[in-house]
Amino acid sequence: MKFYSTNNKSLKVDLKQAVLQGLAADGGLYLPEQIPVLPHHVIKNIHSYSNQSIAYEIAKLWLSPDVPDEDIKRVVESTVFFDVPQVEIEERIFALELFHGPTLAFKDFGARFMASLLGFFSRESSREITVLVATSGDTGSAVAHGFHKVEGVRVLVLYPSGKVSEIQEKQFTTLGDNITALEIDGTFDDCQRLVKSAFNDSVLKSHLVMTSANSINMARLIPQSFYYFFAASKLSSDAGLVFSVPSGNFGNLTGGVLASKMGLPIDHFVAATNRNDVVPQYLSAGVFNPKPSITTISNAMDVGNPSNFARLLDLFNHDHSVMAKFIHGYAFTDKQTRDAIQHVSQSKGYIMDPHGAIGYLGLKADNVDRNKVGIFLETAHPAKFKEVVEDILHRPIAIPDKLKELLNKEKLSIKLSKEFDDLKEFLLR
Repeated sequence: MKFYSTNNKSLKVDLKQAVLQGLAADGGLYLPEQIPVLPHHVIKNIHSYSNQSIAYEIAKLWLSPDVPDEDIKRVVESTVFFDVPQVEIEERIFALELFHGPTLAFKDFGARFMASLLGFFSRESSREITVLVATSGDTGSAVAHGFHKVEGVRVLVLYPSGKVSEIQEKQFTTLGDNITALEIDGTFDDCQRLVKSAFNDSVLKSHLVMTSANSINMARLIPQSFYYFFAASKLSSDAGLVFSVPSGNFGNLTGGVLASKMGLPIDHFVAATNRNDVVPQYLSAGVFNPKPSITTISNAMDVGNPSNFARLLDLFNHDHSVMAKFIHGYAFTDKQTRDAIQHVSQSKGYIMDPHGAIGYLGLKADNVDRNKVGIFLETAHPAKFKEVVEDILHRPIAIPDKLKELLNKEKLSIKLSKEFDDLKEFLLR
């Protein structure tokens, strides 16, 4: 399979290059020349497949013949080994819980898939691979745990100082070994800019083998298409599916669009954001106007210039009307988010995290038809946002043991400014 750059369709690479480079040489994002389609019998009988079997059928479409079948199975087994419950919140509205993995966030899927795949490719390399990842919260922890102690790979996690929750921070600053946390004096957008600048710097490219573990990397996007199929396998075959995706960098939504193009029948998507609403604004007015990010209680979505928007544009051939028909955009304030968490807790006995709450609000705003089923992605365990959720509910919430253990561990991080020269010096040193 060949992958082209969203900036230049004539610039094509193979799977290994796309994964190792992360970002195309011209600064574009990679997409496949042709999106593979699942065989009709798999879609028709998806209810009889296990999650791991579904993931394998999808993965082999993307990875074969570049990766041998036995290695594809190992990649899938290292990625899909925990449950993905679907909880009915109210009639025709379900929460798809993606937080039952090692770091209690949906990004465990993408991070572990990519770590396993990169481990396969690194066998053929004599040089250390440097993985750069910018995080607004959960990406850092998922990547750090997925790559921890992977031979031949060092990981640098860039995160905005003071803008991630304590538990999120502890998840990627307490590991050590081949994981280094860089605490940036700036916003997530600054962290993302630094990573992109590193990939475009000729000196760094000549000295280091670098790749990204953000959703700009195709190895992150492929597994983010899995769970839309998981959700469909749990529902009646005649249900019209509407997915509401809490969105920041729009990797999850891009994964969903890929799932639809692979053959999964989806009625439409809801792009649900916080006050960082540049994509809902585009869907409404047809103008994309990136802005500095705004800090909210759903911090993992505080992105003012989402990377994957370039992929979405390309997937819809830059046709605003077609995209706006298939993706409905809504934005919500912190107050609306707080009210939703409190309402669902009191009326349904279910605790949403601040990001899942925005997904729920997206479905409510979209007024899902009675002949359709609405599914919102619960992207992280609410305990990862303990202070915020407890403040909303005015009571303590249960903390899983794996998170409790982190709170007493020593934080290991290196502080850097938001200037690229400082990061460049650190990488070369």
